[in-house]
Amino acid sequence: MNSSAAPVVHLDAAAGEPLHPAARETLLAALDAGWADPRRLHRSARHARLMLDNAREVVAQCLGIRFDEVTFTPSGTHAVHQGVLGLLAGRARVSDLLVHSAVEHSSVVHAGQWHARNGGRVAELGVSATGRAELTLPEGPIAALALQSANHEVATLQPVAELAELAGDVPIFMDACASAGRLPLPAGWAAAAASAHKWGGPAGVGVLLVRKGARWRSPFPSDDRADERATGFENVPAALAAAAALQAVTADAAEVAARQHALIDRIRAAVAAIPDVEVVGDPEHRLPHLVTFSCLYVDGEALVTELDRRGFEVSSGSACTASTLTPSHVLAAMGVLTHGNVRLSLTRDTTADDVEAFLAALPEVVGRLRAEAGL
Repeated sequence: MNSSAAPVVHLDAAAGEPLHPAARETLLAALDAGWADPRRLHRSARHARLMLDNAREVVAQCLGIRFDEVTFTPSGTHAVHQGVLGLLAGRARVSDLLVHSAVEHSSVVHAGQWHARNGGRVAELGVSATGRAELTLPEGPIAALALQSANHEVATLQPVAELAELAGDVPIFMDACASAGRLPLPAGWAAAAASAHKWGGPAGVGVLLVRKGARWRSPFPSDDRADERATGFENVPAALAAAAALQAVTADAAEVAARQHALIDRIRAAVAAIPDVEVVGDPEHRLPHLVTFSCLYVDGEALVTELDRRGFEVSSGSACTASTLTPSHVLAAMGVLTHGNVRLSLTRDTTADDVEAFLAALPEVVGRLRAEAGL
C-alpha cells in the first residue's frame, strides 16, 4: 500500500483541533492591529487593550462567567498550574493538603508533585471502573480540591457539582480543557483552566478562570500587568482568534455534539465486536467526541504507527505523555488494560464515511499485528 497516497483522517482532536476558519480569519486581521503592549497608554496600546478586552468578554459570554474572571495565559498547562497552586496559596493558613482525582491530567499531577516537593501534602480520590471520581474526602482540613470536568483520555464526565456540595467551603480547581467549547461548564468550581487549541483556536493560548471572591493568590512572582493574574505580555491577536473560535464552536456545540455522539456510539459498538478488545470509559455520561479502547496482545505504539500508515491519526498510551512510553496512569487507576490502547477523538469535520473507513481498516490492522506477534 502506498501510504503517501492515502488521504489523512485526523482522529486526534483531543490533542489538537484543526484551526477553525473563524480563528484563522481573526488572527490574520488582528496581526497588524494587535501588536502593541496593552498596558501602555499610547494609541496603539489602547487599541490592543480594546482587542484584548473584547477577547475576554467573548470568552466570558461563551463560558457563562464574568469578564473579569478571564485571564489569557501562554498555555493550558500554565493555566492549570496557576489555578491549582493559586488556590493552595490562598488557603495556606487553612491547610497544606491538595486532593485530586487519580485520573487528572498530568499537568494537575505535576502541580501536586511540585507542591509536595515544597512541603505540601497530596491525596488522591479513587475512581470507578469507568473513571468517575469517588465522592469520599479525607478527614481533616483541605486546602483545595482538583477535579476535571471530563476525562481527557476516556471521556467520562466528572461529578464536579456533587463534589462542590460535599466539599462545602473548600475551593475546587477544575481542568476544563477537554470540555470547554463542547459542553456547558458544571457549577461549583472556584478556578478553572482551558486551552484554545482544543476548540480550534491557535496553540499557545490558555485560559485561566478565577471566580469573583475566590481565595486565590498568585503562586509565582507577580508582574505589573493590568490583570494581576497575567504573567507577561499577552498575545493579543492569538487571544482574539481563540475567542472567535470559541464563539463559533459554542454556537454549533449542540448540533456537533449530537452528530459526534452518534458516530462514537457507532465506533464503540463496532470496536467492541473485535475479539479481545475492551472499550473503556462511561458509555453514556461522556464527552461527545472521544472514545478509548484497548486491544489485548497488541502494542499500542505499533497500532498507532500502522493506522498512521493507512491515513488515520490517533493517540495511544497516556494521551498527554505518550512520547515517554509510560503506561497511562488514568487507565491504571481504572483497573483496565494499560497497553495496546487507542484514543480516538473526532474533529468538527469528521464524517460518517471517515468513521466507516477507520472501522473497516481496524480489524485488519489488529489481526496483522497479532499475527506478527505469533498469535
